[in-house]
Amino acid sequence: MNIHWKTVGGTLLVLAVVFFVAASAWIGFGLYNVSARMGHFPGMSWVFHTTYRNAVSLWSDEGRAVPDTLDDPSMIALGAKHFESACRTCHGAPGAVRSATSRSMLPQPPHIDEAVDHWSPVELHWIVHKGIKMSGMPGWPAARQDDVWPIVAFLLSVRTDMTPERYESLTAAQLRGPKGLSLCTACHGAQGVPDNPHIPRLDILSETYITQALTAYRGGSRQSGIMQHAASEVPEEVLSQAATVFGNAAPPAGDGAEGASLSDLARRGRELAFSARMPGEDASPAPAEGVAACRVCHGPWDEDLDPGYPSIAGQNAPYLEAQLRLWRAEMRGGGPMAGLMHYASQNLTDADIEALAAYYAALPPARLNEVRDPYR
Repeated sequence: MNIHWKTVGGTLLVLAVVFFVAASAWIGFGLYNVSARMGHFPGMSWVFHTTYRNAVSLWSDEGRAVPDTLDDPSMIALGAKHFESACRTCHGAPGAVRSATSRSMLPQPPHIDEAVDHWSPVELHWIVHKGIKMSGMPGWPAARQDDVWPIVAFLLSVRTDMTPERYESLTAAQLRGPKGLSLCTACHGAQGVPDNPHIPRLDILSETYITQALTAYRGGSRQSGIMQHAASEVPEEVLSQAATVFGNAAPPAGDGAEGASLSDLARRGRELAFSARMPGEDASPAPAEGVAACRVCHGPWDEDLDPGYPSIAGQNAPYLEAQLRLWRAEMRGGGPMAGLMHYASQNLTDADIEALAAYYAALPPARLNEVRDPYR
């Protein structure tokens, strides 16, 4: 059989023109009814959901490292608090029904009890961080990925042992009240001292530094999906109030460190913190290769330091470790000295970071110009 290619080509061209005209009319005149009440054409829900599952499987990196802390109660608690603030509106909560409004969305967001089925930790991380186009599921507010893991920890617990009673105890009723200072105290504590080591204590920080940090979170120059959401949830005057309240909270009296000794890890951290030869200190430890002396900006130091620097004495070690890794990766910013911290952290190894965090966490909690070292 002879094929008349000119006729075939002409036919295909005509079909293409017809399709283009029909598609243009469909779009240009609004012929497709986008009403969520109309539903999809038969079979389209299956197409979308299958595409969704296969895309997550393809694009999520199953080879990436998963933290060994996903069953840590403090990680789960942090994830639950953020879920309550940012995700409950669409997905409901353990033991609670979704609102009629969320059930009227198309596609309908699955209840949290259903949403976590079958996904691996890496897939859950990808879904939360990347979001899903045209579904109402937003991407994570920050490029930073490490603070997605507490949400994953919480989601995995929903699949296993998250009862409604436990969820209620983790989130507390104040999170569902007006978006005021209670949104801050729910995580950081009324006096700026949280009961969760992954959340920073604020009682050791100055009002200047807290204001600087909250402004950076609200403006997006400091990365954290959790804090960027929180800072955008409340009015600016509430952020100002939070800076004043926490900036004037005093660390607890009494240090409990006299006569104590440092662990080997914290002792190594002390060597790093004191690693540069200071004026009048001929006996300083030998400098570590390419590592700046942390105490020059964070104490202990004999002269007044810039209130724009944070005190890290008595800060929670897991939080300090996370921040130092972010500085090293140049994923943290938002302050006038960000460049200095990027430089100062470049040569820190993971072991150095763990040691420094252990040392500063072992110091008595104190404001910047009151930091002292009882371990000399």
